[in-house]
Amino acid sequence: MGILNLTEDSFYDGGKHNSISLALKQTEKMLKEGAFFIDVGAASSKPGSPIITVDDEKKKLLPILEKLIQEYPSVHFSIDTYNSSVAQATLEMGASMINDISGGQIDPQIRETTAHFKAPYIIMHMQGTPETMQVQPHYEALIQEVKLELIQKVEKATASGINDILIDPGFGFGKTIQHNFELLKNLALFTDLNCPILIGVSRKSMIYKVLKGSAATALNGTTALHAWALERGATVLRVHDVKEAKECIDLWAALN
Repeated sequence: MGILNLTEDSFYDGGKHNSISLALKQTEKMLKEGAFFIDVGAASSKPGSPIITVDDEKKKLLPILEKLIQEYPSVHFSIDTYNSSVAQATLEMGASMINDISGGQIDPQIRETTAHFKAPYIIMHMQGTPETMQVQPHYEALIQEVKLELIQKVEKATASGINDILIDPGFGFGKTIQHNFELLKNLALFTDLNCPILIGVSRKSMIYKVLKGSAATALNGTTALHAWALERGATVLRVHDVKEAKECIDLWAALN
């Protein structure tokens, strides 16, 4: 899954793809490098980000998505949104899937909307909201708490009529560096939810803070974590660098 950020302030590539021409160019590059999904998002979810208004999100997202679908009608576009109104508009346009960082917590109606279109739905775990999530995240029992919340959200999504559900443990969303590595180490414990597991660790601070670098220097570390995630049951890698992630998947497949 290649990441197409349409935001100005994303932690790694903010402002690089937020016009129609730039978005088309990046999408073409990621497809050539082997992306199966393109995850398009117009709402920043980096720590401290406020909840975006529906109007602002639509204004940034819809004109670019319309052109992307025209140019690449057979491509699976995933929409990174927590707003049901945005989900409705994008699925009507021809998007394939909804990727909700709140798992229905911010706007519960998004579940019914996704079910109506028979679209797959990605449920992520997040403690708090993007604005508050990194203000002293705390757990009594990390794995059990994250897993229980994902189970509860999967049950709600299923009850709403959604048939195809992916889960995302939410690396960096209300977690310390230690929490992130504990999650990755125990990722296999989430496979018994019987949902494909999506992993989003690409160039995140859990990598570059350990390596004393920056997001710009975190590609090698990202690839290492991808390999360990695949070994522990990850199914989809959500990435900035498609070529390197695809090589990692191909080598892991050859190994197995």
